[in-house]
Amino acid sequence: MIEPRTSKRFYQTLYFRVLVAIVAGVAVGQLFPVFGASLKPLGDGFLKLIRMLVAPVVFFTVVIGIAQVGDLRRLGRVGLKSLFYFESVTTFALVLGTIAATVMQPGRGINANPASLDTRSVALYTTGAVHLGTTDFLLNIIPDSFLGAFTRGEMLQVLLLAILSGIALALLKGDHGLITACDSLSRFFFKMVAIVMEAAPLGAFGAMAFTIGRYGLVSLLSLGKLLLCAYATSIAFIAIVLGTICWLNGINLWRFLLYIREELLIVLGTSSSEPALPRLMLKMENLGCSKAITGLVIPAGYSFNLDGTSIYLTIALLFVAQATNTHLSLRQEIFILFILMLNSKGAATVTGGGLITLAATLSVIGTVPVAGIALLLGVDRFLSQMRSITNIIGNSVAVVVISRWEAQFNERRAHDILHGISTAVEDDIMLREHAGVL
Repeated sequence: MIEPRTSKRFYQTLYFRVLVAIVAGVAVGQLFPVFGASLKPLGDGFLKLIRMLVAPVVFFTVVIGIAQVGDLRRLGRVGLKSLFYFESVTTFALVLGTIAATVMQPGRGINANPASLDTRSVALYTTGAVHLGTTDFLLNIIPDSFLGAFTRGEMLQVLLLAILSGIALALLKGDHGLITACDSLSRFFFKMVAIVMEAAPLGAFGAMAFTIGRYGLVSLLSLGKLLLCAYATSIAFIAIVLGTICWLNGINLWRFLLYIREELLIVLGTSSSEPALPRLMLKMENLGCSKAITGLVIPAGYSFNLDGTSIYLTIALLFVAQATNTHLSLRQEIFILFILMLNSKGAATVTGGGLITLAATLSVIGTVPVAGIALLLGVDRFLSQMRSITNIIGNSVAVVVISRWEAQFNERRAHDILHGISTAVEDDIMLREHAGVL
């Protein structure tokens, strides 16, 4: 039973500590760039700690949710509704990104010669840029072994195993104690998450110091128009599209963003949405969303509902085309949208993220030089921050929508929680209670 919330001083909250760490990281990276760049292991170490725990957290959350619900027809219905929602919203994001890049022309006037670009700097991304067909993508969801999904850290493979395990538990009759065992293991791994999250400020500090020290604030000025285009489009998508979706589902977007502010700051500091996944799943449950739906939608959304990545890919691709003076007809742009609709779904399944997916897309298109990716390297880390933040907000909203469609959303609880928060109160008591810390 969760005890009444005890007020924390602002400087004691995770929100404040991560915020201070980000500011300190920027200062160190700017004033001592060599030293700042050397702090990269701090950020990488924190990310590895979180990734170590993501697979078991997702697995046991989904297993328990499905086993407790026991309605397999509802499971299939949730899956179909989720895919419909994901495809609709990400397609809208792709179109919005295309329109923004076409209107703002972020690459116009650069006049880069593909032959003179440093192709060695993009070799890492072009080497890993393997375009997966539909069959290959589906087969890649099936792990080679049960434990193989956990060792590889493939989200969709872990989700598949969790769904099968949850169904098996739901079909077993009698009190076999397996659900209780899974629940205990879930608490164990969430307790580990609570311990690791204490290092979040250190990880954010190291990652931000590296970013500024390695690339510098000068890179922001040199490609400022590209960054402005990407950030403005993402903010517009969040405010208008996701804001409208929230409003239609009885949620105030601003209050909702305040509720997940710690997770957003962690994503900002580390340029990755993975560290926020365990806490985000708990917070959505605490908000009033179904445990089963939360366990299914968020992990699946990390592969299929990449709103920020969709915006980034269209803007980055058109930027490279404009910067290298590559003319694209309307038919070619429509073809690009179609390719990105397929490739963006595999962005989370390919090691290396957005740049590798972009390289794979350019290879398929053939008309835009792949070497143009070199123009993005200096600011990709800053672009990654915005696309990761947009992704996590999009996935959070998706959980609310699907839960509400399934009548598995406690609107009264959500209203009370969202209207009871403030920027000075950290909402991690639920995380600590669930993890067995309290």
